[in-house]
Amino acid sequence: MNKALMTTGAAVAMVMATAASGQTAPPDALHGWLAGSAAGLEQWTQGHLAAERRAVADLLAVKGARTVANTLEPFDTAQNALGLAGDQTNLLYSVGDSAEIRDKGQGLSQIVAAAATDLSLNQEVYAALRALAKTPGAKAADPATRHYLDRTLLEYRLAGVDRDDAMRAKVKVLQDKITDLSLRFGRNVQDGKLTIQAKAGELAGLPADFIGRHPAGAGGVITLTTDQPDVTPVLKFAADKGLRKRISLAYATRAFPKNEAVLRDLLQARKDLANLLGYPTWADLATADQMIGGVADLKAFLAEVDAASRPDAKRETDALEAFVRQKDASALPLTDADSGYWREQYRRATYDFDSQSVRRFFAYDAVQAGILDAAGRFFHVTFKPVADAKVWDAGVSTFDVYDRGKKVGRIYLDMHPREGKDKWFSSAPVTPGKVGEQLPEGVLICNFPGGQAGDPGLMEYGDVVTFFHEFGHLMHHVLGSQGRWSGEGGFNVEGDFVEAPSQMLEEMFHSPKVLQGFAKDYHTGEVLPAETIGRMNRADAYGRADWVQRQLMLSTYSLQIHQVEPAAIQFTALFQDDERRFSPILPLEGANFFAAFTHLTGYSSNYYTYVLDKVIAVDFFETFNAAEPIDDPAALRYRRLVIDKGATAPAAELVKSFLGRPQSVNALKRWIEVEFNK
Repeated sequence: MNKALMTTGAAVAMVMATAASGQTAPPDALHGWLAGSAAGLEQWTQGHLAAERRAVADLLAVKGARTVANTLEPFDTAQNALGLAGDQTNLLYSVGDSAEIRDKGQGLSQIVAAAATDLSLNQEVYAALRALAKTPGAKAADPATRHYLDRTLLEYRLAGVDRDDAMRAKVKVLQDKITDLSLRFGRNVQDGKLTIQAKAGELAGLPADFIGRHPAGAGGVITLTTDQPDVTPVLKFAADKGLRKRISLAYATRAFPKNEAVLRDLLQARKDLANLLGYPTWADLATADQMIGGVADLKAFLAEVDAASRPDAKRETDALEAFVRQKDASALPLTDADSGYWREQYRRATYDFDSQSVRRFFAYDAVQAGILDAAGRFFHVTFKPVADAKVWDAGVSTFDVYDRGKKVGRIYLDMHPREGKDKWFSSAPVTPGKVGEQLPEGVLICNFPGGQAGDPGLMEYGDVVTFFHEFGHLMHHVLGSQGRWSGEGGFNVEGDFVEAPSQMLEEMFHSPKVLQGFAKDYHTGEVLPAETIGRMNRADAYGRADWVQRQLMLSTYSLQIHQVEPAAIQFTALFQDDERRFSPILPLEGANFFAAFTHLTGYSSNYYTYVLDKVIAVDFFETFNAAEPIDDPAALRYRRLVIDKGATAPAAELVKSFLGRPQSVNALKRWIEVEFNK
């Protein structure tokens, strides 16, 4: 075989051979958790790193003219090897079944990231790719290939590949430090579960099944935790203000003070790297390859959304405060620990909708089945359970994805809390996709109720929306990773477009036709009545402007802390100042939310992604028949023009190809005002 034409399949075989040299090979070159131990995971990862180095060597060994086959193919093979190793060491860092595996995953993630940094600073590889870009063959290549090459060259330049040896060495040190600090920040949150003590009387207002899951121990003490299935219901339903405050403070301080120093060091390393590369701030560097265009454009966008949402947010808050004043004036002014409870009370009184009343229609297993069915019909795919799949925990469900009878990928659903597991809700790649050689696989890592014998896992309607959201990521990865290049899958789009498909799928939740396909009383089988869905949708529409303002606050905070001297930042004071700027709800004294704000390690200064992508998502959804989105012909058009494209074209082009124009904030205004206009 010509080494320069080595396929991904050949690379995987080489991983097996490399790992087997002098040792027993891992049982599956695509799935690191099957290595069976920390030592096995190390061996598995090193095998893929060896495959990456071999592919790079093949690329550099080419004699004569550069071609897509002898240059971009081995480069993509190297990227695929790093993707496999990085995706799965990060996975086991988040969900591994022992502290030893999680520790090993964390350490190996750093090693893989360091290898990726080395590749991004490799001047010989960059020179080869630049030479390829100038050839007639590259210029005549298909649009996806040209975009991949152009985007890769941009990322190389932003990484600092064209700097001298001394500067590139400094870049590598800083990149490695950023990786280490980011992983430490996330691990402190992951391991930071706290407990709260309560008495039975303090659980008044909470659902009966919640109370049943929390029996009193010695002395009548009930133990709650900062895991989501405890925190969310308490803040929404507990009538006891003291309990709400205690659990809110515990939740907001579960990684404090550990993460204060970690975050400050992380911000300093990012600033140093940006300055080294010639950018005034990290935010300028972080937006240089994004849809938004740059910091000036970002600030203008945030101001535009603020103007579109602030008046309605004031109307919402004025109505809420008038209601509280009438019911219990002593509860004013409201704090962060109170707002969820009182908004729930307001919705009950104003819209005749008690969100507890629909929980019996959202038992976890039925919701999962319903979302698989709805997504299957919407995206025109089929999900088949894989009963004998070997997974990292017995609670993980596995499904193969079929498109017109052809298997196109696999998904894993790790959906309930357990000790040591990541505490948030996310979707991530497990394997990249490469047509004809490697199917994409993805995972949902969530913390919904249920997962225990006898517990139906009754979900809040907000939980169901979150499930739809995360599933949108999953489908974008699987269906958008069916192309020639491993590096152009769904998760490889510009970072500030990645939330658009997931937020678009959230809107499906409001369709009675979609909900009635699975929302049934888990005892009687009664279908959720259309009239109840109508009241639920009206109640859910209340607070949209406030949600947008909250997202603007978080976007502003993430931008601010990346534009000033890290040593001077008073994290909590700045966070509370921003809260006051965007909401009359008072910050909770003693809370240190920033220390558990894990998006600061992922999106860094670019948290605005959620706001931009909400604008895009609701603009997309306005083209659908909202009552029957699943069977709307727009669904296939959306899949073809947006989802299936993955990262084969600039995200702005995908938006324009579907809408016929760039996105507009007008759809967001209509989405916010839907309740006010009724």
